[in-house]
Amino acid sequence: MPKISVEIPQELLADLDEHVGDDGKFVNRSDAVRASIRKTLDMLDEIDARHDRLDENDE
Repeated sequence: MPKISVEIPQELLADLDEHVGDDGKFVNRSDAVRASIRKTLDMLDEIDARHDRLDENDE
């Protein structure tokens, strides 16, 4: 799996960390970031589909 590096504002990282760990929804930061990216991309696909902006191969 490729690794990437990103800069994240401290307040966003602090919010993310509230959802990570034994009491959180995610086991680690990477898991949380991947889930967020997937959800965002799914939402964008739904918006594109509503506006007929998806290619037939994308559906």
